Amino acid sequence: MDVVRDLVEGIELPRMAPVRQVFDDTHIADLEGHLKKVLAEAKLETRIAKGARVALGVGSRGLAELPLLVRTTVAALKAAGAEPYVVPAMGSHGGATDAGQAKMLASLGVTEESVGCPIRSSVETVEVGRIASGLPVLMDRVALEADHIAIINRIKPHTSFSGRYESGLIKMLAIGLANHKGAESCHQQGFGMMADNIVAMAEVKLAKTPILFGLGTVENAYDRIAIAEVVMAQDLLAREPALLEIARSKMPRILFDPLDVLVVNEMGKEFSGTGMDPHITGKPGTPYVQARNSVGKLVVLDLSDRTHGNATGLGLADLCTKRLFDRIDYRAFYTNHLTSTTMTGAKIPMIMQTARMAVQGGIKTANALDPERPRVVRVPNTLALERIWISEALLEEARERADIEVLGPAEAWRFDDELVASA
Repeated sequence: MDVVRDLVEGIELPRMAPVRQVFDDTHIADLEGHLKKVLAEAKLETRIAKGARVALGVGSRGLAELPLLVRTTVAALKAAGAEPYVVPAMGSHGGATDAGQAKMLASLGVTEESVGCPIRSSVETVEVGRIASGLPVLMDRVALEADHIAIINRIKPHTSFSGRYESGLIKMLAIGLANHKGAESCHQQGFGMMADNIVAMAEVKLAKTPILFGLGTVENAYDRIAIAEVVMAQDLLAREPALLEIARSKMPRILFDPLDVLVVNEMGKEFSGTGMDPHITGKPGTPYVQARNSVGKLVVLDLSDRTHGNATGLGLADLCTKRLFDRIDYRAFYTNHLTSTTMTGAKIPMIMQTARMAVQGGIKTANALDPERPRVVRVPNTLALERIWISEALLEEARERADIEVLGPAEAWRFDDELVASA
């Protein structure tokens, strides 16, 4: 690595200033009270026979207040006379194993103790039909043992395709409750067909399986729940597109464009399905997503602990650290990409020995219009975008904007151990 170090060590890092980006913070203040209200308004007691079993599908995404969402829904089902149990609804996540799915839920705070009902994890599926193209529609076997099925998910733009339905309740029906084999079926024709296939598969399940309702949430830019609705099965297809448009309008973003270099401290599945949200990084893994911003080089410094070594989406970065590379769990990483059939994110970017070298490499190769004043932003991850760091070249622009507050002077980069950038 001596030659590589020699090539980058002379690259001067721009001084960085902390700023706060200001977004709409409208959210539900009393979330538990609101959830109890919307669940009561659904009149579940009139739809569920006493003693009926209800399978509650819960996914692997890092939804805000997920344990509370599940616990309150479980309590409402019990109050309606049902006997609920949680089933993982996460497609191929959790390593596509029974134990891995349960472990994934536990890492998100969803355990039998925290939500007040059993968790039954299985990756077995049952074919319930086929769509027009001939692809099989598969359903979680344990979920099908119930008298009713309900799901909980967040509605938001997807990271690999665009359509009237993206990441939300319809996709959870099609893929989340289909486990690994069903996820493979839905991804078989690629993301170019995904927007159509998730709807077709969800329609089969709505017609042939006992779907009762979905609890859908929309989060604001600060990862707080702005909307939480109970949508009955017959209304899911009609309601979700409107919720998706609201979610799109509330997404956080980097308010500076274009950028020469974007540095992401941590990537992980709890931040985005692709580890780093391409709507933020400007680096989509498929041609079916239109990025909103332009980024020259993308540098990522570490994997989060909660992603359990799953580096899905790493290939969208240009440079990473050896520390990140050494933490990859290839079973989870490759399972995710082999299932999705999208291989760009499974590639390995240039690996640099330290975080400093990774950032220096990004700046050296950025082809900045003004090499002496590169436009650089550093973020904790692609979900937490309120407090970020900007290079001095962006300070004048920041001071002219009402939606950006400069929090302090520009300072030199700090690295704790030459592997992970300090915050």
